[in-house]
Amino acid sequence: MELRQLRYLVAVVEEGGFTRAAARLHLAQPGLSAQIRQLEKELGQPLLDRSGRSVTPTEVGRAVLPYARAALAAADAVRQTVDEHTGLLRGKVTLGLVSGATGHAFDVAAFLAEFHGAHPALEVALTEDTSERMQAALLAGEIDIALLGPTWEELPPGLTHRTVIDVPLCAAVASGDPLLVPAGRTAVPLAELRDRPLICLPRGTGVRAALERGCARAGFRPRVAFEAASPQVLAQFAARGLGIAVLPLGEEGPGPGGGLCSLRIVEPGLRARIVLAWPATGPASPAARALLERLRDTLPASPR
Repeated sequence: MELRQLRYLVAVVEEGGFTRAAARLHLAQPGLSAQIRQLEKELGQPLLDRSGRSVTPTEVGRAVLPYARAALAAADAVRQTVDEHTGLLRGKVTLGLVSGATGHAFDVAAFLAEFHGAHPALEVALTEDTSERMQAALLAGEIDIALLGPTWEELPPGLTHRTVIDVPLCAAVASGDPLLVPAGRTAVPLAELRDRPLICLPRGTGVRAALERGCARAGFRPRVAFEAASPQVLAQFAARGLGIAVLPLGEEGPGPGGGLCSLRIVEPGLRARIVLAWPATGPASPAARALLERLRDTLPASPR
């Protein structure tokens, strides 16, 4: 009897058949069936009833299953104990990242390559989504850690965070726009954007939430003409005269031909933030704790 045969038995019962179990185990179905039959031959009793549309455990199979699961759990505990003593991390950790979250301030690929080099047995899954959905995923335990633009004014219960980027929002406009008069202007009151077509990140992002809160306090709704998930795309739209891009300062770029100018939004001033967020109870696994520690060492806290 081998542990892998017990793992195969449990998978077939949980999946209700050999086809789905083989896909889950990344095995060919004939090989999986042969291993189960070998186990049944060794034990001298059929463990699975194959006569119906789905595969179910026999009476003997049902009696065996708790012991099979206990044996697999014990084997996993042995591996984890050894890993803890040797410093080797196994398992999977999920990092959420809002699209365009850090611009040039954080090289995600370089960070993950370095982290993988330090923990080669650890699988890191990277997922991109809106900040709003990632906040919900953190609270639901679907992701471990996230870099996101907070949509809240006050920290939601159940989350802890550290601000890593905190910059003003600006209005990026094409050269020749009336907002640039008088010459040398560096700021624009939010109220002057009331009737202008705006170009912004989608709802569910921190920048969009900050814009909508500011406009609501100023007594109007923003007229968003175009949306895109990338600040660089927003800047390109603005440079073509399609509207005024609302962007974190520093993300607007020069635009095609250098024809894009930035005015800091004031009265009230709006800010874009990126935070490193995780559950208030702390990361659930040693792998997630290691990733969080490395991120906190890599990403400096915002001075603001």
